[in-house]
Parts: sequence; C-alpha cells; structure tokens
Amino acid sequence: MRERLFAVGDDYWIEDADGRKVFLVDGKAMRVRDTFELKDAQGRLLVEIRQKLLSLRDTMLIERDGEQLAEVRRKRLSLLRNHYRVTLIDGTELDVSGKILDREFAIEYDGELLAQISRRRLTVRDTYGIDVVREDADAALLIAVSVCVIVLADKERKD
Repeated sequence: MRERLFAVGDDYWIEDADGRKVFLVDGKAMRVRDTFELKDAQGRLLVEIRQKLLSLRDTMLIERDGEQLAEVRRKRLSLLRNHYRVTLIDGTELDVSGKILDREFAIEYDGELLAQISRRRLTVRDTYGIDVVREDADAALLIAVSVCVIVLADKERKD
C-alpha cells in the first residue's frame, strides 16, 4: 500500500506479494466526511469506510452491504497513544497497537495476531505491507481497519 493512500479523492491499488492488483482503495472527494471504498480487482464494492460525523471522539465506521460491520476509535484511557479498539457489530473487539504513524503495528483478537502492518521489509519509500496472518481472516475487513487507524492517527497528529 502506498503512503499517499489517505488523500481523499485519490485511488490506490493494493497488490499481493506477486505484484497482482487485488484491492482498490477509492477515496471519495467532495464529501463532508472522509470516505473510502474498498473494492476487489473487478471493481465490486467490498466495504465502505467513512468518518462518523457526530461523535465525542474521532470514529471511523466500516460498512458492508449497507450494514455497519465495525467501528474504529482510539482506545480510551490508554497509556499508549497509538492504541485503537475495533468493535465489530457482534460485540467482538480487536486491538490495534504499535507505532501507527511509523506504519508499524498489529491487529489482534484476544491476543492472537491477525495482521501485521510493516514498512520494515520493504525498500520502496512510502510503501508498507499488510500481512494477513490467518488464512480464514476477512482480509477486506483487516485492510479497512488499517485504513481507519491510519486516518485517525494522522488526524490526531495534525490536531
């Protein structure tokens, strides 16, 4: 994934390890709130990512087929500034922690690693990898969570 991804209105491809285009992140310009669509290589909408408008803390929503799938926000009362909580619609919670602004963080469920986001192994500047560790994990959801966390952390840094 390329660093410039989070400029609303721009589109970016996510490629697999072999360089094949797998997902398209479609930034939607001219919206009141940050909005992105994650599509597959054929252009089918997988999830929509948008900023929640009325919220005490910055929050991003992930929707699938018009239904809310997850809510992402910075964890309350966290000693680590870069710690986020993902609450799925069924009540399941995922933890995201690490050096978010450095693009070095992990997504975990109940202590089990689901995905690792890292810039370390890549030599191309402004590029980082999202390694979905579990075969049965929802890759689109984990990529959407990564997008949300980075957008929220960048907003917090600017404020």
